[in-house]
Order: sequence, then C-alpha cells, then structure tokens
Amino acid sequence: MGMLYNETPQSENLVKKSILIVEDQFVEAHDLQLILEKANYEVLGIARSVDQALEKLQTQTPDLVFLDIMLKGDKNGIDLAHILKNRNIGFIFISANSSKLILNEAKITCPYGFIIKPFREQDILTTLEIAFYRQQYSLESQLKHQFQLKNNITDLINSNLNLEDGLISFAKIIQTFISFDYLEAGFTDSEQYSNIGVIRKNIEEYQLVPVAKLSKIAEISSRELDETYKKSQIDLHPAIYSRESLINNFQVSPIKGIIAHNFGIKSYLVFPFSIGNSQKFSATFYSRDYNAYSDENLNLLIPIESTICQFFKQLYSDKKTIIEPNIKEVSPNKELSQITKSGFEGIIGSSSQMATVFNYIKKVAPSETSVLILGESGTGKEKIAQSIHALSPRKEKPLVIINCGAIPENLAESILFGHEKGAFTGALERRIGKFELADGGTIFLDEIGEMPLTLQVKLLRVLQEKNIERVGGSAPLKIDVRIIAATNKDLENEVAAGRFRMDLYYRLYVFPILVPSLRNRIEDIPELADHFIKMYSENMNIKPPTLSKAALQQLINYSWQGNIREMEHVIQRTLLLNEENTIKTIEFSPSSILKTEQTTESFSIKTMLENERDYILYILKKCNGKVSGAGGAAEILDINPSTLTSRIKKLEINKKIN
Repeated sequence: MGMLYNETPQSENLVKKSILIVEDQFVEAHDLQLILEKANYEVLGIARSVDQALEKLQTQTPDLVFLDIMLKGDKNGIDLAHILKNRNIGFIFISANSSKLILNEAKITCPYGFIIKPFREQDILTTLEIAFYRQQYSLESQLKHQFQLKNNITDLINSNLNLEDGLISFAKIIQTFISFDYLEAGFTDSEQYSNIGVIRKNIEEYQLVPVAKLSKIAEISSRELDETYKKSQIDLHPAIYSRESLINNFQVSPIKGIIAHNFGIKSYLVFPFSIGNSQKFSATFYSRDYNAYSDENLNLLIPIESTICQFFKQLYSDKKTIIEPNIKEVSPNKELSQITKSGFEGIIGSSSQMATVFNYIKKVAPSETSVLILGESGTGKEKIAQSIHALSPRKEKPLVIINCGAIPENLAESILFGHEKGAFTGALERRIGKFELADGGTIFLDEIGEMPLTLQVKLLRVLQEKNIERVGGSAPLKIDVRIIAATNKDLENEVAAGRFRMDLYYRLYVFPILVPSLRNRIEDIPELADHFIKMYSENMNIKPPTLSKAALQQLINYSWQGNIREMEHVIQRTLLLNEENTIKTIEFSPSSILKTEQTTESFSIKTMLENERDYILYILKKCNGKVSGAGGAAEILDINPSTLTSRIKKLEINKKIN
C-alpha cells in the first residue's frame, strides 16, 4: 500500500507552501530550515524573537509558522501564538519543555501540532502534513458553519415570528455555534433599560427574562436598573471579557455586573451592530465558563452581521421593542423541542456540563470530520458516539462498534479489514471486515488507547488513503467511513511514552469531546436515579418505588469512581434488595462502601445569593473593607453606600470581613 508519508510532500505541487521559523537557537533553526527546504517548502526566514517575527509578518504572510515557546525578549511563543491565531495563521509549537503546564498553556492557543526537541526529520514532515490537513479542515468548517448559521437565521426571517418566539428560536439556533447560559439582546441607545434576556435552563428549555423578571431576580427596582444602565459604558465594537478583563468591565458597565452576579457568569461576548442608519443594537452571550469565547466566535458572527441585523430589524418592527412585565414565560415550541430531543436518546442530564456536550454533538454531527471522545470509564462515551451517528447524514447506514482492547493482536487485521479465502491457515472462506461492513456509515473505535502500534499504522493509512486491503487481497478497496474514537487514557501521556503514534493522535484530535465524570455533574444524579429506577422497575414488573431524601443524599455524597455505569448497577442492586414502596437507603456493594468512606467529597451548588456574596466580598477585600467614599466598594460597584450596607448585612458578610 506504499509509504505512510511521501518524503517530498510537495513534489507534485506547483506552488510551494511557505514557512516562517521563530526560533532563537541558531543550530536548531538552521537544521529545521534544511529539513524544510529539502522537502520543497519555502522558508521565508528565521526570527529570533516575537518582535522580529511581527516585523516579518508586516510584509509576508506565511502558510504556517514553526514557533519555539521560550524566546529571547519579554514575550514568549505563546504570546505570539495568540496573535497568529487572531490573524488566522496556523502554527506548530517546538519546545524542549514538554511539561503538563506548558502543554496546557499551549493547547489554549489551538496549535496545529506540538514537537518536542530534539526533533527528527520525519517528526517535522509528519506534523506538517497533519497541520495542513487540520488547517484545511478548520477553514472549510468555519465557512460551512457560517453558511449553515446564515441559512438558519434566514429561515427565521422568512418565518415572520413574533418577538417572544423569535428570540427563543434565535437562541436555540445560535446555541449550537456559540454556547451560552444567558443571552441578552436590545437597543443600546435607549433611555431606559429594556433589554430582554434568554436563560438556558437545560438542553431542551429556554425562558425569557424581561426587565420585570430580572428586577425580581436581582432584587433591584426597575428604576435602579435604569439608573445603572445609564451609567454603563456601551461597547461599540465586538469584545470578549473574562477573568481580569471581566472584573474591570464591571466597573465601567455595572449593568453587566448585575447579570453576571445573579447568574454565576464568568465570561461574556458582546456583539454590537446597527439596525438601519442610526439605531444601535447589541447581543451579549454570557457563559458560566471562564474560557467559553474566542476570536473564532467573532470570526463566525462578523461575516454574517448583515443577516443578523435583518433578523433583529424585522423582529423588533411594529413597535415590538419591549416585552410587557406580565408576559407569560415562553417554553420551547413543540417542533423545536422534538428536534432537540431527537438523536440524544439514552443520554440523561440537564447540567451545564452536559449541555456543552450536547452542543458539541450537534455542531460536529453533520460534518465528516473524525471525532475523539475523551472521558473516564463508565461516563457514556458509546452513547455520545451513537448520538453523533444518529444526527449525521450517515444515520441510515451502519454504526459498527469495535472494542480495540478486546481484539486479539494476531487476528486484529483480519477482524478490521477482512481476509480472502486461503489467506492463512484456517481461512476457509472470505471474511468481510468491520471497516467494509461500515462502508457508507460510521465506525466507532472504543478504547483506541489500547490499540497496538502496528495496527495504529494501518488505521492511519485508512484515514489518509480512504481504502483498505483484505488480508491476502491483491488490490485495495475504496471505503467511505467516518471515524469516531474514544478512550479513557491520557493520549498525550501515551504519545510521550511511545505507546501511541503522534501522527494518529493529531489526526483524531481534530474535534475532541470531553465527557464529564459523574462527580463533576452531580446535579444530574436525581434525574439519572429516576431514570434507572423506572427502567429496572419496568424490567422487574414492579411499581417504581419512591426515592427518599436520605437515599438521594447518599447518591449525591458518593464518589462514583465507576461513573454512570456504576450508578446503574447500584440502583439495580438496591431495587432487588428493596421490599418497600420507598427506597430508604442505597444498597452499595461492600467494596463501594469502603471507597465511599475514603473518598467522599462535600459538594454544594452555589445559589445566586452565594454568588453575589462572593463578589461583594471580593470587592470589599480589594478595597480593604472600605464601603463608602472615594475608592470604596460602593463606588466600584456603582451603587448607593446605604444599599451596599444593607446587602452586606443581609448576606452576613461582616463576620467574614472581620
């Protein structure tokens, strides 16, 4: 089937790919240049620092940048990576430091590869080929998402929905592309605060938050909201706020602080635009995650700004600019609710962590890209794979599931790719392999971290060449399969240990989905418990017993090392041993009880009041406990000192400060 990689990957191309090297070590930079030029790449130059690199980028735009992390000067490679990302220039990190901290900082910038020094020629060429593959996918994916979002919004425009239904429908559509927990929309040149919020309650349900409802939640009068809004600075250009910039923005835009404190917000994206010639409008996306938004989101919205403007212009026409305070809360309409549920059968959970997973599934399912599902054992990775397949254009074709850890190494090639009659002793007839069975559909490679290295090479070849060859066959067979893989291992550690191929890792890591452990989504435990009680009660032909508060608390307090699979078994065991109409205690296995005693963790979900207390406490500490006067907490929060004093007493903050 030929070589895995061509040693001169550009020999057939008429136009050379251009590379900029940013490396302050002369010998390594020179070696890298020789490798690239030998492989027919054009090296635009070598920069020894971030400043030199930026100077070169003023006159030249490389196709890709090789970027060392540790550079001379006060800026490092990660600083430059953020700039390259904003300019849509791909880059590959090269570093002598492969520590977890460095890798985590580097991953935030979304590089197309990472090479550890000292590097081999084949490492460079392999990583380059993967990088250009991922770059092409990234650009195609972005254009596809723009096209899809634009068409979806255009359909809303043609539907001529009223204000309430239009906002809910817009929220549902855009959630797939830009995840949010709270969406705020409204005119920014109004004399009073009339923005409307949309809060995401779970994967299926959204509710409107008109001014009156926000006033009630925040315990602030509409007049105070108006006054706070008038004092708030309006963003004239798209912006992203998180961490320190978010805290700073609260001081100049306290209206956003009110929303953030009452809904547990940790970052937000502001997208302002004009409706018509003069009216200023803004949509703000709020998230409970710190790193929810990036320039990638802005790059999606900006090209379709005119379509978004047209939608809101129509939505707010005919003086429909303010929802009355007594408006009925809007729940999802039947059609949209059915669309949301379809394809997620068997996945239980309404937590924000699972909402993020659902968003990723909906985003990647329609495409052809490979998906890597990461998560601990028992978290439901196979269910995620099934949902991706069910929501994809391949849903009518087979989904073939393979447990890579259960395949005997000596039979692996035959099982995956098939064999011809007489190919080896015992091959009495032709056998169709799993990949051939999945032709036109999807193949799910569970526990891919257990796949032997020899088989990894063959899988990589299938990903590249889109064909297989049966054992004993004389010609390759063209196949059309989508690859979804899953693992509970840290593949970066496996790559570093030489047990997993770096090139295969980057091929699969195009679109990773991290499934949270049950310990990190305990708000889903009541719903999961109810699901398993009903399921096993039906199997046992008994009436589902009621779960007592004490028993539910046992489930919440347990550490769930085996995640959902363990919980399912515990519920089944409890039902078998329970003889009453109420489950008063959970029947853990003896080994589980020992684990619980050793690893039980306390957990509490913060209420809105607790979030408000935390933020006021944070500001008071910054002000050394000063409430009123210049530089006091009331001035920073932009509220009346007496109001702040009242809130401090109500939230019992005095004792904490003292």
